[in-house]
Amino acid sequence: MFVALCSCGTSTPKEEQAVVEDSLVWYPGRTFDYRIKFNDLQAKQHAVASQIGLQRPPQDRADAARMRSQLVEIKTNENYIVDSLTHSVPYLIPSAKKELDAIGAEWADILSRNGLPHYRFYVTSVLRTQEDVKYLQRSGNINSTTQSCHCYGTTFDLAYMRYDKVTHTHMYMHEDNLKLVLGQVLLNHQRAGKIYVKYEWKQSCFHITVRN
Repeated sequence: MFVALCSCGTSTPKEEQAVVEDSLVWYPGRTFDYRIKFNDLQAKQHAVASQIGLQRPPQDRADAARMRSQLVEIKTNENYIVDSLTHSVPYLIPSAKKELDAIGAEWADILSRNGLPHYRFYVTSVLRTQEDVKYLQRSGNINSTTQSCHCYGTTFDLAYMRYDKVTHTHMYMHEDNLKLVLGQVLLNHQRAGKIYVKYEWKQSCFHITVRN
């Protein structure tokens, strides 16, 4: 059982009253094997990232700032949260930002059409500098590489086991089922040729590169 807080009544200041989340609801989508469906490897993703992304990876944060004319900032909104980014900066090339927003919009639409409470997913990694990559390598991250797709502004990671509930209702969803919703959206976009996706089970994220 989960407990959420909502503002009720008209008193000033507003009194917060607990809402007991005692009604588990489910998205009725068909499950699938994430490892099999989302297996677009690094070489494939890097090839398109280096072709359509930044002409060269930024060396550090100052260098990334000088490339701002080629990038668009991503911010927390009604469909996703930009996590506290310690090893990347919240910028993407315009087409990648557009794709991220499209994923968020379809995610929200699926929840709404199925009468489910609204949640936000987390964006956990975006544009990395070479300095960020070296720091990750020193920290033991086995997936960090100087040839990272994240260095071109084309790539972002979405956590699949953390979500933020927005609507204050008795209904709640299990993280595994929310993962299925997000996975279905990504599968739709992958099949449409819009993105490459790698299922990163150790990092608990979907690693996504825009294709155009």
